[in-house]
Amino acid sequence: MRRENGPTGETSRHNVAKKRRANARVKRHRLRYIQRMPSADARLVAIVEDEGTIREAIVSALAKEGYLVESFGDGMSAWEAFARRLPDLAILDIGVPRIDGLEICRRLRTVSNTIPIIFVTSREEEFDRVLGLELGADDYLCKPFSMRELMARVKVLFRRASLPAVADRADDEQPAKVGDLMLDPLRLIATWKDVPVPLTVTEFLLLQSLARRPGIVKTREQLMQETYPDAVSVTDRTIDSHVKRIRRKFESVDQSFAALESVYGAGYRYVGPGE
Repeated sequence: MRRENGPTGETSRHNVAKKRRANARVKRHRLRYIQRMPSADARLVAIVEDEGTIREAIVSALAKEGYLVESFGDGMSAWEAFARRLPDLAILDIGVPRIDGLEICRRLRTVSNTIPIIFVTSREEEFDRVLGLELGADDYLCKPFSMRELMARVKVLFRRASLPAVADRADDEQPAKVGDLMLDPLRLIATWKDVPVPLTVTEFLLLQSLARRPGIVKTREQLMQETYPDAVSVTDRTIDSHVKRIRRKFESVDQSFAALESVYGAGYRYVGPGE
């Protein structure tokens, strides 16, 4: 029998090939879903982000780590879901529609003081204003950010949420006092003269790196390695910005705070008592 080569035959073969490719994509998608299926006790991470590309990238990265993930494109949908079940950690974009990220954070803090909250924002200055409102966020990232960096912050916050009692900690996990400064390395809590100073995860790690060895100058490169252990690419300017914010926060508690000292051409050091 002669095979038809006209437009109808070509269209038919094209449709068959297209269907096969679609079936192959479905099969690959199902395989990935099975590989990423969270365990029964997986922690639930909620993402509230109106930019679809960013939201899907975060969902994919979290799923690869084995987390149970719920994502929302607006604040109202997220809050309605939270009323049914609170997440174990929330990643909030500040500018989402219907209910913005700031209001979601406020509402979450009225029902839980322990849920870790990470803000993502387009401008660093925007989050400085948020910190001034003391909404209770645990950390923040400025767009664009790497998924590796975000996953590192999620892991740190979950580790803090499941920390052991002080008496059961190893020696290097015990709260440390350096003059008027007290640092709790597991709870990521800093106090100055017994007054809590709210720090993000990154700010706490940077301050801890300096305060552990008072008087010792650390270069920006050393601080990058200790503050960003997952080899996230940052610049000297990033470290300088963190130091400025740490200073401002401590100065809001004590105007005479001068324990973080810049060493021109070298880096920074923590000035301990008596130095």
